Amino acid sequence: MLIKPEVLAPAGDRERLEAAVRYGADAVYLGSTQYGMRAAPTNFSLKELEAAVQYAHVRNVRVYLTCNTLPRNSEMDALPQFLLAAEQCGVDALIVTDIGVLGMVKRTVPDMEVHISTQAGIVNYVTAAEFYRMGAKRVVLARELSIDEIAEIREKTPPELEIEVFVHGAMCVSVSGRCLLSNYLTARDANRGECAQPCRWAYHLMEEKRPGKYFPVFEDDRGTYILNAKDLCMIEHLDRLAKAGVTSFKIEGRAKSSYYVSVVTNAYRCAVDELMRNPEDYRPARWILDEVKKVSHRQYSTGFFFGTPEAGQYYDNGGYQRSYDVVAVAEGYRDGRLIVAQRNKFAVGDTVEVLEPGKPPFVWTISAIYEDGAAVQAACHPMAQLELPCPHPTAEGAILRRAAE
Repeated sequence: MLIKPEVLAPAGDRERLEAAVRYGADAVYLGSTQYGMRAAPTNFSLKELEAAVQYAHVRNVRVYLTCNTLPRNSEMDALPQFLLAAEQCGVDALIVTDIGVLGMVKRTVPDMEVHISTQAGIVNYVTAAEFYRMGAKRVVLARELSIDEIAEIREKTPPELEIEVFVHGAMCVSVSGRCLLSNYLTARDANRGECAQPCRWAYHLMEEKRPGKYFPVFEDDRGTYILNAKDLCMIEHLDRLAKAGVTSFKIEGRAKSSYYVSVVTNAYRCAVDELMRNPEDYRPARWILDEVKKVSHRQYSTGFFFGTPEAGQYYDNGGYQRSYDVVAVAEGYRDGRLIVAQRNKFAVGDTVEVLEPGKPPFVWTISAIYEDGAAVQAACHPMAQLELPCPHPTAEGAILRRAAE
């Protein structure tokens, strides 16, 4: 019998946490202000973390806290207090990389569930089983593994050990996220959550005896984005991963927008539900496959899951493709009117898509806009509360978006 995989979504701040929960995540992973691998997002203070855990738990969503940097000597004395505070906040698990941190977790908060981060680079069953013997409940496998290798790890490890893999989001040229490029070029350590993403930059070739003379690596005066990896997307192959023994499908993106978190979480929630309805003939609906293309993303690939990727890099540029803009977010519905908070400019006569949790989007043409009770032709004030006559009762948190011009 196929075990229903967990949909695990990123939460860079409270807004993105609520987006993940609203759009169907079974669990979220997030960071506090210390020991986490993402320094750029707002993250959560301990007070905010406690409130976030309470919000998630009331809605039956688990919370995993990252503690997966490689801490230096100067950070170790403060770690036990941080671990005790995390336990007090009620988090369901800690995600760790460093063996010393793992040992400290088991001594300081022995009842805390531990997940081993992808940063640990687990690529074989012996290592996975050893972490289990050391007290880990779950391993997040390295991104360089194929589905067949994952299946062998599942076969040769204790069945109680949970297996998590990334199924969607940004990838990099490093091995399991352990990279020195950023530290070397900018003194921002990727292994401490400060990556400057130099793999996304354009590069030229320079010969040492002709300094300042740049040669394109390809015949293109813009140089080449030779290190720029495509994004990962496995939504069409979740059945293969589930049958290989994966118990948690992880979405990358703690630095992504709440719109991104909402749309991608919703797509994978609906895809997993389809998988469980028909595991022997998994065919996600067309609208689900289209949804992951309606967020800002690089070209997609399937990473290493089907062997070493032959076309895993994107050389044209380092940026994203974006096809939709969010114009408003629903805050309520009453008396035939949708109450929204504006995000971007829109006008009477515009056609938008409305995305609600767990449903295909519907198309709707805006017939009127009311601001402070007065009819206006265009919405021009970000975060203004507006009323829109709408024949469809629409859930709070629904997203109104428009095709980008």
